[in-house]
Amino acid sequence: MDFSEWYTNILKEAGLVDIRYNVKGFLVVLPWAMKTIKLIYRFYEEELEKEGHLPTKFPVVIPESNLRKEEEHVKGFEGEVFWITKAGFNQLEERLVLRPTSETAMYPLFALWIQGKKDLPLRVYQSGEVWRYETKATRPFIRVREIMWIETHDAFATEKEMMEQVERDVRIAERVIWEGCGVPFAVFQRPQWDKFAGADNTFAADTIMPDGKVLQIATTHALGQNFSRVFNIKYMDDDGSEKYVWQTCYGPGISRIYASLISIHGDEKGLVLPFSLAPFQVVVVPVYKSENKKIIDEYAKKLLSSLEGFRVHYDTSEKTPGFKYNYWEMKGVPIRIEIGEREVESEKVVLVRRDTREKRMVELKDVRAKVEEMAERMFLDMKERARKRFDSLIHEAETMKEMEKRLGAGGFVRVPFCSIDIDGKGCYEKIKERMHAEVRGVKFPYEEKPKNKKCIVCGKTANHFVYVARQY
Repeated sequence: MDFSEWYTNILKEAGLVDIRYNVKGFLVVLPWAMKTIKLIYRFYEEELEKEGHLPTKFPVVIPESNLRKEEEHVKGFEGEVFWITKAGFNQLEERLVLRPTSETAMYPLFALWIQGKKDLPLRVYQSGEVWRYETKATRPFIRVREIMWIETHDAFATEKEMMEQVERDVRIAERVIWEGCGVPFAVFQRPQWDKFAGADNTFAADTIMPDGKVLQIATTHALGQNFSRVFNIKYMDDDGSEKYVWQTCYGPGISRIYASLISIHGDEKGLVLPFSLAPFQVVVVPVYKSENKKIIDEYAKKLLSSLEGFRVHYDTSEKTPGFKYNYWEMKGVPIRIEIGEREVESEKVVLVRRDTREKRMVELKDVRAKVEEMAERMFLDMKERARKRFDSLIHEAETMKEMEKRLGAGGFVRVPFCSIDIDGKGCYEKIKERMHAEVRGVKFPYEEKPKNKKCIVCGKTANHFVYVARQY
């Protein structure tokens, strides 16, 4: 089964989404997916608050006049927004947009909040949705018109502080997406032709999906003073002079992080969820016979008591044990516990790991410690498998022909390239036309520059190693 077919099937069979909502690109997220998504949100929010970000909530509508203030920004988003033109029977005096991102909603208020150096740095975030009129083929969680995400918006007195925040954003992504979800990624400074509209520079986290295509899952933008000049966000410096602030914004795409989580760890049986993110961390399956049901249920009470604090489900449905095993494996529950008459008599239980299906008989008195031990080992192994595959899909090439061949294997191809400034766009367009691939940018933190290398396209001196990939 190819990945596209697997993905379509698992969304339905595992009860993750209902795509029958009758507006294209909008989907109903079902409880099994939403529980994990809420845990990812919570994890991200905790990490952001540890770094000094404070929660906020801004309106979902933005006046057209706000959107149009930053010329480059409006050019980047005008064709993607949903316009609101009427309220009831009344035509609005000014059109509104559903927020595609919140710079133009927040920054008029930043200009009121920031007066002096004492008001800096300012770090806020909000969790929720943004709306973009996606015109390409939609795909649940990967490419949708209503996007679940978090956005942070920060302001600083200096350019140095701004760039330090970019580095902090990358470290937060490492803690949540890699350390917490087990999803490997690489961060690239995007070329100037592919940066966020209105930013000086964009830094983006890309992962590799099972079909070899890359998926952008988070971005952080060094906005410079572009928005602060437009929205007049200034502070009084110690010397009495007014100065424009330096800004960043950061957008982890929760929808796409979830898509990558289920795709990268999933297998032919279905989902494989990390213990910390699974709606049910443990499922207990009793193996009944007609005469022993009461005895097993009594034994299960002791077991469930010892697992208090974990998210545990005791499956007493009338389905057969074999059906239950397959069903909960497909749903991705990390650990299954089997109890039957033999286990009751020996004061033991059977633990089963979802990823390897390894079975272990353990003493009831030790079950909590053994569950914790198995969960930790399982997640470490999941991460190791994911990292090994990711690293195996980073290739190198020095000719167009070699790059084309490497792209066929999926993942990234590292190549010498002339420039990621606008003067390199012509070479990028030739790659896109011939290879149907994208220049993702230069690695961040930065690698050494090429020595005595020529651009893979034009033959001029190569100033960068860039990574090329086919994307969603």
